[in-house]
Amino acid sequence: MIINIKDDFNLYKIANSGQCFRAIEVNDGIYRFITNDNIIYMKAHEVNPSNDLITKLDVSVDEGEWNDIWYNYFDFDTSYIDIRNSIKDDEYLLNAAGFGKGIRILKQAPFEMLISFIISQRKSIPAIMTSVERICKLYGKRINTKYETLYTFPDADTLANAKELDTCGLGYRLSYIIGAASDVASGILDLDKLFTYNDEELFNELKKVKGVGDKVANCICLFAYHRVARAPKDVWINRVIEEEYAGIDPFPKYDKYAGIMQQYMFYAAKNR
Repeated sequence: MIINIKDDFNLYKIANSGQCFRAIEVNDGIYRFITNDNIIYMKAHEVNPSNDLITKLDVSVDEGEWNDIWYNYFDFDTSYIDIRNSIKDDEYLLNAAGFGKGIRILKQAPFEMLISFIISQRKSIPAIMTSVERICKLYGKRINTKYETLYTFPDADTLANAKELDTCGLGYRLSYIIGAASDVASGILDLDKLFTYNDEELFNELKKVKGVGDKVANCICLFAYHRVARAPKDVWINRVIEEEYAGIDPFPKYDKYAGIMQQYMFYAAKNR
């Protein structure tokens, strides 16, 4: 099916923006995204040559699944063009947003984001992806597609009782992952209920989980609960703040879109 795209959209930039660890290019120009048990393969059908933004997108799902799952997953109710155009008097961010245009904040599964960002601490993105795929292969549901055999992300009950997680390259994070999965499986941590919390309540509740600090909590807020006012600070962002903003946090200026601005800065700092 062909989808008309009227806003910023670039498959490569989204898949390589550091927010998702299971999005990959499976074939020349064909990208796979997976959320829960839902899988989509996507390829640019038409691209604007002046800015590399996709204007027509070829997707592997039907209209019903696109509307029910993927339209929301890719946040198509938000105008990223308008957000980029709102940037004023910030030369670094203007350049970063121009370089990263096409990125969108994905609305991903909370449990997968909780575990993935606990894993992410002091790990490179390729290493995070390797650990996540090992976990999925060991404990997820196997699915065969036209392009590959893959595995879904396991549920909390399964991970809480996993016996071979020490083979997944998790190091000191192993106990944190089992503890977080146990909290979710037992109901101590109700990930669905957290959708009703305001940003600060959500952040504080996530930090009660052992192994979840400020950066990880903000990543989960942003990439699972779509709290786009939250701006996670990692080594890349802290470097940008020191080198481009004289150590002064620029994100309060951007208020409700700080997390989107953070993604532009992160992508530019890491890839330019």
